[in-house]
Amino acid sequence: MNAHFKPTDAPLWDLTDLYASRDDAKIGVDLTKARGLVDELNSLQGKLVAARADAQALGGLLDRAIRLYEQSSDVLGALGAYAFLSASTARDDAGAQGFEADVREKITAIATPTVWLTLEINAIDDAELEAALTADVAASRWRPWLRRVRAMKPHELSTELETYIAERGPITAQWPRLFDEQLAALRAQVGRRGAGAESLTLAESLNRLSDAKPARRRAAAEGLSDALAARAPTLALVLNTVAADKAMEDRWRGFKRPADSRHLANEVDGEAVDAMADAVAEAYPRLSHRYYALKAKAMGKTRLDHWDRNAPIETTAPRAFTWLQGREIVLDSFSDLGGDFAQRASGFFDKPWIDGRARAGKQSGAYAHPVTADRHPYVFLNWMGERRDVLTLAHELGHGVHQTLAADQGTLLADTPLTLAETASIFAEGLTFDRLLATAPKSEQRGLLAGRIEDGLNTVVRQIAFHRFETRFHDERLKGEVPQQRINEIWLEEMGASLGPSVALNPGYEHWWSYVSHFVHSPFYVYAYAFGDLLVAALMEARRADPTGFTPLYRELLAGGGARTYVEALKPFGLNPRDPAFWSVGCKRLERLVDQFEQLT
Repeated sequence: MNAHFKPTDAPLWDLTDLYASRDDAKIGVDLTKARGLVDELNSLQGKLVAARADAQALGGLLDRAIRLYEQSSDVLGALGAYAFLSASTARDDAGAQGFEADVREKITAIATPTVWLTLEINAIDDAELEAALTADVAASRWRPWLRRVRAMKPHELSTELETYIAERGPITAQWPRLFDEQLAALRAQVGRRGAGAESLTLAESLNRLSDAKPARRRAAAEGLSDALAARAPTLALVLNTVAADKAMEDRWRGFKRPADSRHLANEVDGEAVDAMADAVAEAYPRLSHRYYALKAKAMGKTRLDHWDRNAPIETTAPRAFTWLQGREIVLDSFSDLGGDFAQRASGFFDKPWIDGRARAGKQSGAYAHPVTADRHPYVFLNWMGERRDVLTLAHELGHGVHQTLAADQGTLLADTPLTLAETASIFAEGLTFDRLLATAPKSEQRGLLAGRIEDGLNTVVRQIAFHRFETRFHDERLKGEVPQQRINEIWLEEMGASLGPSVALNPGYEHWWSYVSHFVHSPFYVYAYAFGDLLVAALMEARRADPTGFTPLYRELLAGGGARTYVEALKPFGLNPRDPAFWSVGCKRLERLVDQFEQLT
């Protein structure tokens, strides 16, 4: 253990690059600026359709309209980002939460009148649109964005209904807000009253599950179970309401399955996702079931309790990392790619673009927020000094570097579908683990290997189990409200299937679905983690085969943002994700790590 380790060494970010405070006069100025841009854009309403017979004129109008749309999105995006970023570190501050909600409502009021743009674009025939893009070079730049707009054409509603849906957005967003506030206020009571008693936040409780001492893990898990059980009725209501609202919109738009809208946004076939999920589920016995049986044996147990799942395998306390040590490891790992990857990553440290310090009121989890292409991203995490925190830092900085590389595309084209969004983050995490393992003393290598396997299981197996839980819940919600008890049952069934017979799901674990924020904030997001991990496994094999040739191709992939589909983006590497064998590479790679672990055990 590092003697001078302090979680408080982690930095706080400075959001003044966006606005000085909630009272900054620039906020009002930018709201006015956005209204002006939207008014200018709206003056073009009807002119695109009117010019459909004149390819040159239509091309010029398309370019002008989309540029204005992007410019207004940049201004409003910065406002929305500031409100969200500042609120995410102060979920216990009513002023910050109220400000976020107020800004969201103002943004919606300004942006909603632009719903006509995509509807009018989709009223133009394919041949007319193609002629316009061919006639105007500037307009042709927007092909990738238009590809995504056209994909939504079969599911668009009338202007009135699209306006209604947009205007009610801030109201429906109050459900995720309630979810966040519930978890931010959660405190797990650990230990008996008096000396030694603790009150842990959600982030602190989850971190305690990696403690070297079994009693501390158990106490944290049981305290968290009690805290989640107390809030589960409210969180079940939130989940049911979000799902019902989604189902209603899906029905109007003509989506057949609850996940179809997410698949469309990701530009991926639902059948491909189903095939991936089925392939991972089929591999449960060879991956998670086998590994947890080996881990139980290594820990001298016949069966693991669920709070042992991420426990350190060694009896000695695991190594802790100072913030500076974490920074050095991550930047060295980025340097292994060559090019300017490490330089871009170091910018996040040199400038106050990272909020890593865990504290009361700060929401749990981690993310990298791109803000807008004409600004810079921010990275958010809760640093506790564990090995997993080093990997989380690498993961989020992978997102951040990806966002800076894609920024030259502009906000609309830099936006990356989830099928590619997790690529840079998981790749960076893998590079960092390789460095941790290569530089670790031999006595630590088994523990590190166990940690890497567990990270892989959490990213692939666990996220697919989440996806299967979510799919079953939404399917049942179509028939009516799903009682909390039934949600608990589905959760235990799917998690039990994924973890296998060597992990006991102890009483209280049935409520643990309730802290997974993606279920509320981004329904059907979770499969992207498994998708990204398996995709990265294939990329890492490509890098192993040709390290020198890999880096420029990889940089080009990231810099392309969302300009290409994931199939097009992977083609230069000779990879075809439509081939079922593509997905087996990642599972086999993880299986080889389990083989290594078995040899060490």
